[in-house]
Amino acid sequence: MNRTHIAAALTDLIFNPGLDLHEAADRHFAPDYRQRTNGQWADREGFLEHIAHLRTVVAEGSVEVHDELSDGSHYADRHTVHVNKKDGSTVRTEVYLFADFAPDGRFSRIEEVTLMLEGDEADRNLGSAR
Repeated sequence: MNRTHIAAALTDLIFNPGLDLHEAADRHFAPDYRQRTNGQWADREGFLEHIAHLRTVVAEGSVEVHDELSDGSHYADRHTVHVNKKDGSTVRTEVYLFADFAPDGRFSRIEEVTLMLEGDEADRNLGSAR
C-alpha cells in the first residue's frame, strides 16, 4: 500500500491548479474524510469548499516538512506552509498535525493546530487544509 503524506496532498490540492480539485482530493483523502483545524470540524464537502476558495487566492507556494512520523495507521507531522497570494502578499503558517490513514493509505481524519508566522489574521487558514 502506498501512503500519502501532507506535502504531496497540499501540493496537489493548493499548489497544482491544473489538477482537478476532486481528482486531487481523491488521491489523498478517503470518501469519509473529516478534519478539525483549531477546534473546528469540517466534513469532506466543507474541506473541499475551503480548498476551492484557497485556489482562488493562492498564486504559488510550498510545504516544508520539519518532522514526520507514522506508526501503523497513525501519522503526525510538523510543517510550514509558504504561500504567495495573488495580491502579492505572503503567508507562512506552521502546522502541527495528527492524522489517521484509511486502509488504502489515504487520510481519513486530520486534526491540526496552526501557528501564524507571517500574514494577516484574515489569512489564518491559508496555511492549513481547513
